Amino acid sequence: FGKKKPVPEIDKEQLELIKNAERRIKQKRQLYIHFVIFIIGAVVLIVANIGLGIGEEFKIWGIDWFVYAVILWLVLFVYHFINVFITHKFMGKDWEQQQLNKLVAKQKEKLDKLSKQVQAQYPVYTQDEQAQAEKSGNREVTIIVAAGEDNSIGKDKKLLWDLPDDMQRFKKLTTGHHIIMGRITFETFKKPLPNRTHVVITRQSDYKVPDGVHVVPNLRDAMAIAKDDDQPFIIGGGEIYNQAMPIADKIEITRVHEKFDGDTFFPEISSYKWKEVERQYHPMDSKHEHAFTYITYKRVT
Repeated sequence: FGKKKPVPEIDKEQLELIKNAERRIKQKRQLYIHFVIFIIGAVVLIVANIGLGIGEEFKIWGIDWFVYAVILWLVLFVYHFINVFITHKFMGKDWEQQQLNKLVAKQKEKLDKLSKQVQAQYPVYTQDEQAQAEKSGNREVTIIVAAGEDNSIGKDKKLLWDLPDDMQRFKKLTTGHHIIMGRITFETFKKPLPNRTHVVITRQSDYKVPDGVHVVPNLRDAMAIAKDDDQPFIIGGGEIYNQAMPIADKIEITRVHEKFDGDTFFPEISSYKWKEVERQYHPMDSKHEHAFTYITYKRVT
């Protein structure tokens, strides 16, 4: 009543090998018995027909019936033999495990390839990479954007407002620097903006641009091109802004005091990561249909 069940002193792998060996012995024993019974049965059928005359007159296509019986039995025996010595070897548990391992390896290879493609197109910056970007000389990576009160920045690939003074400020701040943008943002320009180095991020490997415009597949490569600029600017659109937030040092935002029906948005500015350092209000007037405020944020260190 109080006895414990005996625990095998061998590991699971050894126990599985023993069980597998026992199964193989049993299979071979059954095949041997099948062979002996087949030999005896074949002899009995032949003797019954030829020696005792049982079914002597019964023939199929001129051939004695026992020949078909022996052939059918032989087919069953051959099937049994193949199942024990061939099918078991090539389609048994070991074979299944090998095929499963091959399938898993192929899927892992595909996932690794896909992961590299995603990382190339949407780079995720580690803390070390972010720190390195922040410490790279005196460079100040700056995001510049105009956004409504609901963070909307555009719709149907167009701006939602016309603010001449904001455009002049944009020109003043970015002239002489690298401006980094996505393909859609670049296509909103009639031609490249003067006195600025354009860096366009796109997944289209054959994307055509005018001379002097750089095309790269991701933000990391864009930052590499602008490595000698003391203040490269990230100018949009929404996807590029999201990717740039972790490495930016500064945000120059024009907050338009209105909510808009946009389809592209700027990410939220966290008060834990960003500190407002400057603010300048601009009222609505005859040239500006909306009031707005220039706000400068710097990353909290």
